[in-house]
Amino acid sequence: RTYSGTETEGQLLNSFVQYFGDSLARKIKRMPLIEETVLPGDSLLTLPVVIIGNGPSGICLSYLLSGYRPYLSPEAIHPNPVLHTKLEEARHLSIVDQDLEYLSEGLEGRSSNPVAVLFDTLLHPDADFGYDYPPVLHWKLEQHNYIPHIVLGKGPPGGAWHSMEGSMLTISFGDWMELPGLSFKEWAASKRRNIKCDRVMPEEIACYYKHYVKVMGLQKNFRDNVYITSVSRLYRGKDDEDRSQQNEDISTQHLEMEDGQKSLIKRNWEVRGYQRATDGSHVPFCLFAENVALATGTFDSPGRLQVEGEDFPFVLHSMSDFGAAISKGKLRGKADPVLIVGAGLTAADAVLCACNNNIPVIHVFRRRVTDTSLIFKQLPKKLYPEYHKVYHMMCTQSHTMDSNQHSAYTSFPEHNVLSFKPEMKCVLQSASGLKKILKFSVALVLIGSHPNLFFLKDQGHSIGRHSNQPITCKGNPIEIDPYTYECTKEANLFALGPLVGDNFVRFLKGGALGIARCLAIRQKKKHELIERGDGEGDGVP
Repeated sequence: RTYSGTETEGQLLNSFVQYFGDSLARKIKRMPLIEETVLPGDSLLTLPVVIIGNGPSGICLSYLLSGYRPYLSPEAIHPNPVLHTKLEEARHLSIVDQDLEYLSEGLEGRSSNPVAVLFDTLLHPDADFGYDYPPVLHWKLEQHNYIPHIVLGKGPPGGAWHSMEGSMLTISFGDWMELPGLSFKEWAASKRRNIKCDRVMPEEIACYYKHYVKVMGLQKNFRDNVYITSVSRLYRGKDDEDRSQQNEDISTQHLEMEDGQKSLIKRNWEVRGYQRATDGSHVPFCLFAENVALATGTFDSPGRLQVEGEDFPFVLHSMSDFGAAISKGKLRGKADPVLIVGAGLTAADAVLCACNNNIPVIHVFRRRVTDTSLIFKQLPKKLYPEYHKVYHMMCTQSHTMDSNQHSAYTSFPEHNVLSFKPEMKCVLQSASGLKKILKFSVALVLIGSHPNLFFLKDQGHSIGRHSNQPITCKGNPIEIDPYTYECTKEANLFALGPLVGDNFVRFLKGGALGIARCLAIRQKKKHELIERGDGEGDGVP
């Protein structure tokens, strides 16, 4: 790592001083903007919460930690009479201060996380039944509920939404993409943006999220162009303050007092990384945190086939790369078709993009077209006509049909890719074992994506539902407490959004609610201990 100079280092320090206030300036000026090989001292700043990821998950959590509280609106009547009765019982309390397990009991929805279903039905009552009821909540800013935190992201607020293909429509309605306290439709109208239908382009959503952070006054909590390199656990015994800090898992350490009582352990995390300066240089930093919230999403690492030849430059793994190839004219005049692998919505977007640019398509996927788990089976035709157009082609323009030999689109259901060859050929194998060799101009592998948690110990494999396996949204999400979103295998580590199986924005907001309630309770208990003199606070009060 290299500094761009003392001025850049000073600017980063000053931004922290401005964020935390003059009373903490002395502590912050000891903030270790240091090389990776330098060990931190004991007198460094410890934040209550560090949020890694500045997409909608991180933004919504910052909103709640900043003191915004949801209450049942005076005139609101929830269409679920049982839930409404429960809400009336504690109308004077914010939802954050209520028993989330009690409120979510008996609710059903399209998320496996009960708090996600609860918060969604409060913000979008009966949305899955086609109703457009207004939220039953109103929001209040309560400064005394503010919990100091910082949100670290690689780009501007909005996360991966800024890098998505801009010509496609979102799968969800614009209203379902909005965050608490700011109607997407009202925002679009105020910006004089012409929203032609309920579904919108990713560019609109990215702009909305960026504006949301500004209009809600959350900017002071956000740091852009930040790259995390390490998140590790630190532990110390109460009578062991002067010993060297060690990076070990706190769950395996039990420091005993002479009377058999466990000593107080400062459950701190060390977060290391660097901020990319405008001149391209890296300014390294090190923060301590009592709690870390993972809100990184799953767009970091595209899924791979793990076959021979997949690393050839003509084998792409993202829509953005495909769009760039088209815009640069690399596929113009090519006689050979583009090979698209995958049967999800991103693969369907690629098919539509190719067809719109008069590029012939070979579409390869493993499933049968009648497979009930195909995403197209879950989408109403009237709302998603373009995706059903692709599905219709998948069903009716198969390679087995004689009339399809010279078609601009040909599907290969129940086929696997065995290898890619340097002469731009692909070897396919059918379910019966028959092999085929096809010529193509460029291959596009779109079979999902996975989170990249390289900065955690063992890349986070130990915190999934299935230990020692990579974290994936569907098959192996991070295992959490369903009401606090704290990792069951690692205390003081939280996760929300796609990392815990909530791919849709409308459901990830429940994770922010669960975490905010958990941290608010702990913060209150900590302050009570400090006031009684029974403990010491090693975080920012």
